[in-house]
Amino acid sequence: MRCKDEAMESGRREKADALAQTLAALGSALVAYSGGVDSAYLAWAARQVLGDRMLAVLADSPSLAAFQKRDAVQFARDYGIPVEIIRTEEFDNPDYVQNAPDRCFHCKDELFGTLTAISRQRGFASIIYGVNADDTRDFRPGHRAAAQYGVRSPLLDAGLTKAEIRELARQAGLPIWDRPASACLSSRIPYGTPVTIQNLKKVEDGEEALRKLGFRQFRVRHHGDLVRIEIAPDELSKALDPQMAQIFSRIFKKLGYKYVTLDLEGYRTGSLNEVL
Repeated sequence: MRCKDEAMESGRREKADALAQTLAALGSALVAYSGGVDSAYLAWAARQVLGDRMLAVLADSPSLAAFQKRDAVQFARDYGIPVEIIRTEEFDNPDYVQNAPDRCFHCKDELFGTLTAISRQRGFASIIYGVNADDTRDFRPGHRAAAQYGVRSPLLDAGLTKAEIRELARQAGLPIWDRPASACLSSRIPYGTPVTIQNLKKVEDGEEALRKLGFRQFRVRHHGDLVRIEIAPDELSKALDPQMAQIFSRIFKKLGYKYVTLDLEGYRTGSLNEVL
């Protein structure tokens, strides 16, 4: 077991070194920053390697939850990472709002187009974002937009998995190492259902209520008059308590849902992609 652990640690260190070498070779970079584990670790690593020749850029829009924006800004400030907040206008694009399976492409097209303009104006050599080796196993149309704009993916290039990134962040003493997986609020809306600011607000308010109840990993999935709540398997027993069910019902009916359901499979990433 010890030899296996040592081998895993050696592999992580080799990948971390490869990441540092890739970042150094860029010369300067804009980091597409969301505050999630991957982008936060990438921004931190870029700061260590590039110093003032990097800038983290946080895209603010109705699909970004207020707590994510707050946490992202706080992490950057705590670790001396220069961060700038920009406004993206993906909701002006009918192809985004109609919410076809390629919605993420249109979001990233807006983001990377804006970042490309900033990089040219300010003389940054590259744009990077936090896709990792595990992300290639899921349906991610945003990767296509990244390829079209020549956006680099240093974590993926180094072969780093989500678990390895979390462990490297933990070893670096970064509090984001065990942060629950996060995604934009629009990912809670099933494909084919238009993404509206009103529906995203309902989702955000519902998830904030779950957070205040002490749940850590969850999703609120919007299905018109019905809400489907996903809770992590290790927290599901708490959610199945009859009294908790009554609390869920009160919270979500107050938000305008007629039917309140708890998904017995629990939380899993990309559950809306299961229909594809």
